[in-house]
Amino acid sequence: MRLDWRLLTRSATYFCLAALATAVSADTGYGQFAGSALPAPAGNAGGIHRVYSADSPPGVVGAARLQRWGAVGGYYQPVAFRGPESTAFAMAVDGVFQEPATSASPLHAGLLVGAVYRFKVTSIPGYEGEELYPTVEVIDRTYPPHHLAARYPIPINLELDDLLAALAGQLVTRVIYLEDATAALPVSTTPESSQAFDVAANQDPLHVADTLGRPVAIVRIGSLTPPSHEALLPQFFFGFPPWVAIPAYQPEQVGEARAVPTTAAGRVSHLNAAPERAVTR
Repeated sequence: MRLDWRLLTRSATYFCLAALATAVSADTGYGQFAGSALPAPAGNAGGIHRVYSADSPPGVVGAARLQRWGAVGGYYQPVAFRGPESTAFAMAVDGVFQEPATSASPLHAGLLVGAVYRFKVTSIPGYEGEELYPTVEVIDRTYPPHHLAARYPIPINLELDDLLAALAGQLVTRVIYLEDATAALPVSTTPESSQAFDVAANQDPLHVADTLGRPVAIVRIGSLTPPSHEALLPQFFFGFPPWVAIPAYQPEQVGEARAVPTTAAGRVSHLNAAPERAVTR
């Protein structure tokens, strides 16, 4: 089995969706109820009403996931941040952004499932003096072999169009989901050549992602900037949730007893990775 990431986007009415492949169980919907008399919103299966959406306040969907089954509480899910060309990313510690990492050497971090993190985007090609402060909400985890977790992080890939839309004052929402292996598109991709697709303005990207697989992260890219008053920083950073720095995966070389340092690079939306272990309840 392979992991195929796909990304779905909508911004200010523009949304984006991403995926990685595995089987999807019948109860992966976020607060959905069968037999509802309400008309199904666009992107929903008939007879299902979903309580949560991509428009839910940051943290709501992730908090709901912690109340459901699975070993997700306290788990630091590996993620990798990538962007176009020279784009740089930085995470914050106690409200202070750390040294940025460029897409040539992507930022890898372990983020708590259910938490919301504010990160910084700088060195945008053609807009080097501009800065953006998106958020990423990890709403589920992946289950690769334990020793390979850092090798297959959730890819947080930001495209130039998304960044320019945010600089223009729009809100871009990207939903990353684990693609259903039985319905995956037969397209070969890598972290460097991922595919993204948009949903219509009347569709909810989280709902669409839920019909195609298992959503694992929501990225919101807007034009909000850090507050000038220190008392507002905890709200801006969603309570300063902890995170851990993760070195880029360094594969062992043939004939060598120890791993040889390498440099990772790439970006994503629709990618092929490695097998994920099935989780039984």
